[in-house]
Amino acid sequence: MKFLVTGSAGLVGRQVIKDLLQSYTQVYSCYNNSKPEDGIATHLDLTSPDGIIKVIESTRPDVIIHLAAMTNVDLCETQKDLATKINAKATAVIAEQAKKLGAFLVYVSTDYVFDGEKGMKIESDNTESIDHYGKSKLEGEKAVEEIATKWCIARTSTPYGIHPKKKSFPIFIAENLKSGIPLDIITDQYTSPTYVPNLSRMLIEISSRKIQGILHVSGATRVSRYDMAMMVADKLNLDKKLLRPTSMGNMNWTAKRPRDSSLDISKAASLLKEKPMTVQQGLDLFVEQMKQKPN
Repeated sequence: MKFLVTGSAGLVGRQVIKDLLQSYTQVYSCYNNSKPEDGIATHLDLTSPDGIIKVIESTRPDVIIHLAAMTNVDLCETQKDLATKINAKATAVIAEQAKKLGAFLVYVSTDYVFDGEKGMKIESDNTESIDHYGKSKLEGEKAVEEIATKWCIARTSTPYGIHPKKKSFPIFIAENLKSGIPLDIITDQYTSPTYVPNLSRMLIEISSRKIQGILHVSGATRVSRYDMAMMVADKLNLDKKLLRPTSMGNMNWTAKRPRDSSLDISKAASLLKEKPMTVQQGLDLFVEQMKQKPN
């Protein structure tokens, strides 16, 4: 089986490439700026529809895992046209090419497609984003549903893991607390934090088994940013007094954020052999990973 992975230099994509190469040899690692270390490095510019078509036609993958996106929520709000071009229009082009090839498309989406008024959303709940990032990703979802013939929309939430260039939330907490820097952490925003190696294995299982439809593949725990920060401090024996509770209303954000975008993962837990991990399980493995290697 031949795989093409977009966003392969990112936090999740880097792990997906490493994991795929344990079982498969033909893995195309698509990137824009940072050339990936593993897989068959393939340049891909999501703002160029012709470029997307050329890459997919030349590689002819059996499976496309589409991870690449414009994910900076505030930047998406100030550069709406670019966000729509990358997150929605490029996804429509990829879906069309997947259909032509008969390839299975896994579109990795986000908890931000929901408004956040009520958490623990199931796959069939109504989507209504309150920020342009979520709206553009939702437009991408609709393109996949309408155009592709063999597809899975895999929604996730707050991925965290180790990457040489990108600092996920637990690393940000750990580094600041180790330096004795106090942090204001919000207590009233809830997500389902997802340990990246767990997410990677779930995405690969979906791809290899060709599980169709919408699936929530996040962590199994609804937790606030503050509570997660406290867990990180606990596990690393750092000073929790440096964590100062604050609220979303005090944040100087450009874009709105959903208050509770936690996801119900019951469907994934029943379908997949790789079960969604709790935040405690994920953080335990994450801390061990931090101790073993810096990247």
